[in-house]
Amino acid sequence: MRPSAPGSALEFADLFGERACALEARAAPGTQAWRAPEEARLLFAALALEPAELAALEGAAPGALTPGPDPGWLVYSGPARALRALGGSHAGLSPLWAAWAAAARPRAEPRLMGIVNVTPDSFSDGGRHLAPEEAIAHGLKLIGEGADILDVGGESTRPGSEPVPTEIELERVLPVVRALAADGRALVSVDTRKAAVAEAALEAGATLVNDVSAGRDDERMLPLVAERGASIVLMHLCGTPRDMQERPHYTDVVREVAAHLRERAAAAWQAGIAPARIALDPGLGFGKRLEDNLALMRALPELRSLGLPLVLGASRKSFLGRLSGEERPEHRAHESSAAVALGAWLGADVQRVHDVGAARAALAVARGVSELAPDARSA
Repeated sequence: MRPSAPGSALEFADLFGERACALEARAAPGTQAWRAPEEARLLFAALALEPAELAALEGAAPGALTPGPDPGWLVYSGPARALRALGGSHAGLSPLWAAWAAAARPRAEPRLMGIVNVTPDSFSDGGRHLAPEEAIAHGLKLIGEGADILDVGGESTRPGSEPVPTEIELERVLPVVRALAADGRALVSVDTRKAAVAEAALEAGATLVNDVSAGRDDERMLPLVAERGASIVLMHLCGTPRDMQERPHYTDVVREVAAHLRERAAAAWQAGIAPARIALDPGLGFGKRLEDNLALMRALPELRSLGLPLVLGASRKSFLGRLSGEERPEHRAHESSAAVALGAWLGADVQRVHDVGAARAALAVARGVSELAPDARSA
């Protein structure tokens, strides 16, 4: 995976450095930055600005600053060129321009990450592909349906799930990773929180680690990924899979998830992982209520301000069933296709799905009615 990311350490610092973390700048709610990139609408924490910087911003675009939704926050609604000029002349304001430039970057057709669960207890397909030969056959089927990436996991992270011993996880995933990587038609990811499993999977041919803990559960994970030159998906998870759905609560879910992802991206960068090898996942269904999942879906254009590819995993999730009334996860293909199309429209760069063929058809429809460019997909 080579995500669209800033090209220099300076630019990445503008998105994930201390000043960027303090400003928390992102496209204002409801903004589709890529549709009018010349007119910026940016929400940020005004208290992080020095008086001279605030005066410079007001002077460059008179009348462009209005109060934000909460005390201490401002919304900039004005020419993007003014932000760009200020970013060049005032180092403290460069994170504002970086956030808007990231939000306004052109969108490409999302890549599809097919799910290969080698587990007895995953929420939707647990036990169906537990034998290595069955999991390999399933992965090859997903490639035939159009999967760009295969995500192989040997530990369920459904709500209430218990950790799996490293030895068992290795027994489950390594034969599958090795065979699918040898096929060569799709990138192979390993879905794990354990550095030991990630290391063995990378040796077996995986090139991507999908870590729902974003490197927090195992302090060796980020240095390992950096050392191996691999890519990583960093996800927001409230709590652990065992307890994440026990009364989750947020004051502002979009702000809190964005801050978490920004902090974890900074940690990955500081560990030595190249920016072009980092992607972010808001963690739908992982310690989220229905309203939180919906808010994060709607906020994908805002989260693009983080400047790294967004991975969306809505497939067959329970919040879709709550909307449609379908209680059986395996029967939520229609709901999942709707989420794929909406995710494409709103700016997801990678979509993690069970039903690759249906998702590919949903993307074709989304492409037909949007500005998605199929020839702009990153390699």
